Amino acid sequence: MKIDLHCHSKHSNVPNLWVMKKLNCPESFTEPLAIYQRLREKGMGAVTITDHDTIHGALEIAHLPGAFTGCEYTTHFPDRCKVHILVYRQTEAQHADLMHARKNIFDLVAYCQQHGLPMVCAHPFFWVNDRLTLDHIEQLVLLFRNWEINGDISPAMNNAVIQLVRHLTPVQIERLADKHGFAPAEPEMWKKLIVAGSDCHSGLNLAQSYTKVSDAPDLDGFWRGVSEGQAKAICPGGTPEAFARNVYSVGYQFYKSRVNLDPFVQKDVFLNFLERALIMQGEAGTAAPAWYHMMLSRRRARQSRSIGEHSLFQIARNESEKLIHGDPQLMAIVRDGNTHGSDLDQKWFDFANQVSNRMLVHFGNHMLDRVTGAHLFDLFHTLGSAGALGATLAPYFIAFSLHRQERLWSEEVLQHFGAESTRSAPKVAHFTDTFNEVNGVARTLQQNLAMAQELGKDYSIITCFPEREPFQRGVVQFTPVGVCGLPEYPELKVLTPPFLQMLKHCYEEGVTHIHAATPGPVGLAALGIARILRLPISGTYHTAIPQYGKALTDDTYVEDLLWKGMVWFYEQLDTIYVPSKATAAELLEHGLNPDKIRVYPRGIDVERFHPAKRNGIFSERFGIDDDRVNILFVGRVSPEKNLPLLAKSFRTLIERGVHARLVIAGDGPYRAEMEAELAGLPVLFTGYLQGEDLPALYASSDLLAFPSTSDTFGNVVLEAQASGIPVIVSDEGGPQENLLPGRTGLVVPAHDGDALVDAMAELATQYERRREMGHEARLYMASRGFKAAFAQLYGMYVSEEPVVDAGGADAGSFMQAMTSHMARLAS
Repeated sequence: MKIDLHCHSKHSNVPNLWVMKKLNCPESFTEPLAIYQRLREKGMGAVTITDHDTIHGALEIAHLPGAFTGCEYTTHFPDRCKVHILVYRQTEAQHADLMHARKNIFDLVAYCQQHGLPMVCAHPFFWVNDRLTLDHIEQLVLLFRNWEINGDISPAMNNAVIQLVRHLTPVQIERLADKHGFAPAEPEMWKKLIVAGSDCHSGLNLAQSYTKVSDAPDLDGFWRGVSEGQAKAICPGGTPEAFARNVYSVGYQFYKSRVNLDPFVQKDVFLNFLERALIMQGEAGTAAPAWYHMMLSRRRARQSRSIGEHSLFQIARNESEKLIHGDPQLMAIVRDGNTHGSDLDQKWFDFANQVSNRMLVHFGNHMLDRVTGAHLFDLFHTLGSAGALGATLAPYFIAFSLHRQERLWSEEVLQHFGAESTRSAPKVAHFTDTFNEVNGVARTLQQNLAMAQELGKDYSIITCFPEREPFQRGVVQFTPVGVCGLPEYPELKVLTPPFLQMLKHCYEEGVTHIHAATPGPVGLAALGIARILRLPISGTYHTAIPQYGKALTDDTYVEDLLWKGMVWFYEQLDTIYVPSKATAAELLEHGLNPDKIRVYPRGIDVERFHPAKRNGIFSERFGIDDDRVNILFVGRVSPEKNLPLLAKSFRTLIERGVHARLVIAGDGPYRAEMEAELAGLPVLFTGYLQGEDLPALYASSDLLAFPSTSDTFGNVVLEAQASGIPVIVSDEGGPQENLLPGRTGLVVPAHDGDALVDAMAELATQYERRREMGHEARLYMASRGFKAAFAQLYGMYVSEEPVVDAGGADAGSFMQAMTSHMARLAS
């Protein structure tokens, strides 16, 4: 005999989840008779319904063959910690007594024992409210022989229940009895029995989990087999995807109960799809509606309008219809009903993911248009739409958060009881908006990845890139759902990441720590994922975006707006790593919490950048006689690097008669203008250099001039010194902290063209001094190898512990925080 010992009908009408409480939405709308029929179709030999604190659902089917009563009672420890207990075969009079006894868990257990009622501790490790502690679980060990593994709970938590049950010993039971001051409720309480039920609220997962007793002739034989240890619990465990689809199902049924949709379902492809994907169908499905064939012959996709012109709901509806029409698998659901089993959970996830991605593109494009067009009041409306989009995805946020917390809590329970823990080593996911590009951040991340693999650390790069790059171990590349350029900087692309896919990846891979390299869309995704999964999140501030914004637009308002965004983003992080003391001071000046800021070590690949790489690249690669002192600049060719000052100063240097050449390695929006300004002068623009050409260019040059005042660190300053050439930097920003003034380079006042000319002339005309400074620069960099720096940084990452919180079922705080942060950013 097989029985699903835990399922709910429309009589479970008091919501527990935050999102349902806000909507005043019951936990189930399923009719008891429909549950009975589906369970019998699925081969269940007997049927019960275990609604919350009522037997009304069970009584509605009590007259049918094989039906028996059941109820999931919400009971309490004296400190008001709630626990769910399943009780079966009670009469109506006994149910009334149990409703009184449930106020105290000890009274409920005593009553069931006195009257011989089968009882099961439902999902023993799950927090019904936020009060469950390890002490409570110890007492549950003493009170209940029958423990449930649950079809709605994560496999990690179910496996932990099984592992703990197997680990219990008489000595442990005796110790717990002494600790809590009461005797076990039954003899040999270390010999626990495991049963299973689906805990289905929507009707979609009925009988996917059940308890089986072989050779049980009737219900008495079934319970006798359970008590004798002959029961087999069949329970694959829940998934976030299944949990979320159940929430969507209940939400859709709630909406139907408020708005009479039945007359429209058979006339509308979108509503018909929802009906068949989210509501329990018959075992054989239902025939395709008559209009289906007409619809195939005259498909039409509605034109989507912008967020400013249409409601978010209408956009979702339009995009959904496009997807349904264009996907044969989704059309099969419309045609045949949801006869696809658990695979439909993944199909619904893919559908929700694609719809949300398309809505994100609408939102992102509209927001960018509002910002670049200075339509600020429309921008506030767009931010409100983003909150609405977050609310529509709340079931997935809740599901992944809940299952992640179940995993962490289960590990803590097992550790407490001395059972073998399943906790894995730290897994760091480093999110970045830039990785394949040529810039200092990307080079640092590439070096991080190489060092992590060399040191055997579980470290991955999470990024987004339009073109599929060749496979690289440790790099997880997602395809963006939208790509757009900035008018002032067309080379820089803003990529919209597929948020749900990234969230699912981090959950499935068991990521324990998140690091955000950038505050762009991918960094925002990292922040959202960290908050949903309750993971520690750190970030680096290494790009002076506000200053760059001002340099590109010549508008201090843009700089102020970008600072507001930066401060908001970094305030949300647990730890902020900065590459220099100057950068830390700048963040403190803008109001960031000093307790969060860490100046972190940053190393250099001292083997790649080496004086031995000098190879005559100027004559062999560029066809230039190596008869001048080569003054090198490496980086983005953009005004924010203070290149207009460098260009003007170099012209003055040549007018003074200094025999020098300016070498610009890189590309960017200022290149054409800079070439025009320096026309007729000894200047070489190399463009981006790949592979060994860059180290060769450094080593073959004579000095580096890097006048930027906005760089937070300046990788190129380290690379040049490691290559054995001195450097000239500004006294503003982070680069000044990465040389020995007067020994490995010179520091000049920011924006002072005359001082820059004098410094370049000094080093260009004094060969011996230049050679000595280059030699000392190499010795100085030799102590800053990348391996030691990364090992120290990785240790700082993983020093933050994951958040273990037995109240993880309530995602309300996350949703409320998200809304609050958006409102604050808008202000």
